[in-house]
Amino acid sequence: MELTLSAPLGTCVGVALYDQENGIGGLLHLLLDKPPSHVSSLQPEKYAQTGLPVFYDALLDLGASRKNLSAWVAGGALVGPLQEYDLALDIGGRTTECVMEFLARKRINIIKSETGGFFTCVLNLNMKTWECTIEPAGFEKFALKDRVQIPTTDEINLSIDTLQPIPQVALKIFRLINEDNYDIALLTEEMRKDQILSARTIKLCNSVYFPNRSTIASMDHALVYLGQKKLLKFVIVAAIKTFFNQSGMGYSLCKGGIYHHAVGTAIIAEEIARVTEKVDPSLAYTGGLLHDIGKVVLDQHIQAVFPLFYRQFYEEGKSSLEVEKSIFGIDHQDAGSTLAHRWSFPESLLEIIKHHHQPENGVQFKVLVHIIYLADLLMSRFHVGLEIERLNTDALAGRLEILGLSIDSFSDIVDMIPVNDLEFSSKMALASD
Repeated sequence: MELTLSAPLGTCVGVALYDQENGIGGLLHLLLDKPPSHVSSLQPEKYAQTGLPVFYDALLDLGASRKNLSAWVAGGALVGPLQEYDLALDIGGRTTECVMEFLARKRINIIKSETGGFFTCVLNLNMKTWECTIEPAGFEKFALKDRVQIPTTDEINLSIDTLQPIPQVALKIFRLINEDNYDIALLTEEMRKDQILSARTIKLCNSVYFPNRSTIASMDHALVYLGQKKLLKFVIVAAIKTFFNQSGMGYSLCKGGIYHHAVGTAIIAEEIARVTEKVDPSLAYTGGLLHDIGKVVLDQHIQAVFPLFYRQFYEEGKSSLEVEKSIFGIDHQDAGSTLAHRWSFPESLLEIIKHHHQPENGVQFKVLVHIIYLADLLMSRFHVGLEIERLNTDALAGRLEILGLSIDSFSDIVDMIPVNDLEFSSKMALASD
């Protein structure tokens, strides 16, 4: 069976290192050049300075020969739209320099290096043939068609009307989280009433924790094994997955891309909330999951207008909101807000869905909306290849200030990305229904 490792790369840097003669190699995905000075990281693999030596030594321990090692390097791009902060911080450039210095010091042959620039890519390593490739990530891989069929307002409204709604149990959990009121006995009883969602939740738990066998047999068992907060996450994720499954390959750049992006944004938002202590992490997690629900509406029509969408987004450099407004008359924030109102979402989630691209427009929950914006931005820059997205950084300094953060400590902010948790989340995002 063919096994190919892949790393979608934006600002982050990927390194494929392998000894073809002895059949040993691997792929490393790096976020930063080094750990923030005040942090003793538990995830050394996130940084070129600490991760590369560990990666290198592990390959040698497995039997790789120093003289036979070859490397491919990719990533470190300036992902647009660009502001002065992107050029000054040069996170990808610094990480690339650290990688190149290490490879030169170890006298490792670099077969190919495609770093910098303005576009995202995917670094692939075939673990059977040791063939390595660097491919465009996203629009560059789509074949354009000449025909464009712009949907009418009635057709978009019909899409909103016909979408399968989020289950009532999940909506009740959203409201309780918003009120910081967890009556787990009541929720468990409510979950038992929704047999389909219960079954999906149990299957998801087993897919993530016990992929080769079914160990969790009931919601009560899941509660004992996972604990209250983690079980609530699994219920919400199972419910949201059903909703996101209604989207296809419009916005998504890979199977389930919108959903995977939502789960990743939720995890990063939860971590930012925990570190800044500004809002309840559970509420931030839920907001991250739901911020892009409007894309599921417009996704029904993206394929029909893709050439026009491509031209405005990719060639003209417009934001996703600008392109959506131009083509559909509404953007995914508007479409998501309509859904959220119909389903009686709490006001906190309404503000997130309506304003996550312009967090300063938030009113009662402005800090929460800023957290989701920042999590979304980090996902779009450091975990690319999932969905079509482009967030602006026009007012980044002021937006960070709302959270008690600063441009000067942006590396610390990037360090909030919990790589291990995101890898764990991919199991949740890709687990079958």
